[in-house]
Amino acid sequence: MRKLAQFILQLLTVTMSAVVASAHAGEVPTVGTAAPGFTLKDQNTKVQTLADYRGKWVVLYFYPKDDTPGCTEQACKFRDDLAQLTQLGAQVLGISVDDSASHAKFAAKYNLPFPLLADEGGVVAKSYGAFSDWGVFTYAKRYTFLIDPKGLIAKRYLKVDTSKHSADIIADLKQLQKN
Repeated sequence: MRKLAQFILQLLTVTMSAVVASAHAGEVPTVGTAAPGFTLKDQNTKVQTLADYRGKWVVLYFYPKDDTPGCTEQACKFRDDLAQLTQLGAQVLGISVDDSASHAKFAAKYNLPFPLLADEGGVVAKSYGAFSDWGVFTYAKRYTFLIDPKGLIAKRYLKVDTSKHSADIIADLKQLQKN
């Protein structure tokens, strides 16, 4: 019985440490502030920077894991709506903590025509407050940031419904571009 109590105490300690680490992942940038810059490799190992897209709208979406149900649905919706997003002057960029090789398989399997960026250490996810660390398992939270052509956060999505997220972004882009 004593060993069970010690095990439960250790488990609680590890869990609380993970929660505290996750809570200190960084602040989520607010609307109107400069989007944190980055330099990451995509699924083709091509280096991409946020500065490369200055002058365009950027849909920067963080997702937990390649080729999982919610992440696949979200990516495929962006793929299917890419013509509308492009027509609105937007570039879609996906980011997770998976590596470029994993992104390459995911992109090939689902014909994803936009960059998937490998944030293996979670540095960029942390800068957007989108990093979660559970000790042995880390991932990017499902957050999206709409970045305007000047590089400012125009809108942030901290609760995402993958089935309609792309449509929500299209509607918001249209509204923001009217202003």
